[in-house]
Amino acid sequence: MNRGFYTILLAQFLSALADNALLFAAIGLLIFLAAPEWHSPLLQTVFVIAYIVLAPLVGPFADALPKGRVMFIANTVKFIGCLAMLLGLGPLWAYALVGIGAAMYSPAKYGILTELLPPEKLVVANSWVEGATVMAIVLGAIIGGALINPQLAENTLTSLGMAGVLIAPKFAIVAITSLYFAAALVNLFIPRLPIDHRLPSKSPRYILHDFWHSFALLWRDPLGQVSLAVTTLFWGVGATLRLLIIAWAALNLKYGLDQATQLTAATAFGIAIGSVLAGKFVQLRNAVSVLPAGIILGFVPIALIWVESLIPAVLLLTLAGVLAGYFVVPMNALLQHRGHLLMGAGHSIAQQNFNENISILVLSGAYALMVRSDWHIHTIIWVFGLFISTVMTAIWLKHRNDVVH
Repeated sequence: MNRGFYTILLAQFLSALADNALLFAAIGLLIFLAAPEWHSPLLQTVFVIAYIVLAPLVGPFADALPKGRVMFIANTVKFIGCLAMLLGLGPLWAYALVGIGAAMYSPAKYGILTELLPPEKLVVANSWVEGATVMAIVLGAIIGGALINPQLAENTLTSLGMAGVLIAPKFAIVAITSLYFAAALVNLFIPRLPIDHRLPSKSPRYILHDFWHSFALLWRDPLGQVSLAVTTLFWGVGATLRLLIIAWAALNLKYGLDQATQLTAATAFGIAIGSVLAGKFVQLRNAVSVLPAGIILGFVPIALIWVESLIPAVLLLTLAGVLAGYFVVPMNALLQHRGHLLMGAGHSIAQQNFNENISILVLSGAYALMVRSDWHIHTIIWVFGLFISTVMTAIWLKHRNDVVH
């Protein structure tokens, strides 16, 4: 890997770390402001919606400028959103603004890999990016949770001679703002690469037509279809699995919310391991061969039904992460490769974000409806697990003979 790649990796890590830490700071601020309880889960929703609504725009935007500059602009939007929350804008509105920055950032951060690296290095590059992102998610939760601790904020401010100046959530936001600033600085050192697939027209009608043309093109292309289907399923499943783990842990392990959320770190750790294994053993030309790992993945949550102690739970959740990381990293690389050839990397990643975040809303919405209908959590896990294995089996049967070229 060259120096430019590691610069991109550092920028991505700092930006993702800030995103995840800010979520907990925003939740802490909502609690301090005595906002309704339903505002906290709504934070993630307003963040995700930007990926869906802005998908037709962010792909062409990422391909119309050098992607390092796009990442800098997107990080600046995140910085402004974080600063706005600090200065008094409502947490939901401010976090939605950060979501806009994140939606702009994603097509550039993944799309630049296809411009910077040859196809044979894409799987390894994605394993690094996925591992860094998972590390940022875990550390972001830890840092965000620590920073909103009133005792830490009070002690730190007292040592600086600023006692009573900031409440704990705003103290956290100040620290997180510095992370966004650092990420923006790193963005300035990303190599300036040639512009890829600039749109011939900037009219809204043409942009929408181009978006739906790209949508149809990816879903009709066999390799684009398999990679898009698998990554779409993965993110919808991942978002729902976090909710399932919390409910399952409350029933089977008698854990509270704080302990249950820590269990998700086992899955994140497993994803990092699976990503490394994929980078080491899977090549782009045989990326489709990893699909059976997704079939096995569906049975792991089902096995949790009979688990009532911590060690087996951690082992199973880690296994789920290993399987997920092992099949999603090659699929990400394949999607970037096909998208780069068919329409431009920025366009294809915007399509990926569009599909993945719709999947998150649909699957988490289905879970909410099951809970509202008073389904037993074990029944929901059965449905969820069998759904994963069934869909992955259908995808594998259809595409198992596809060849990457």
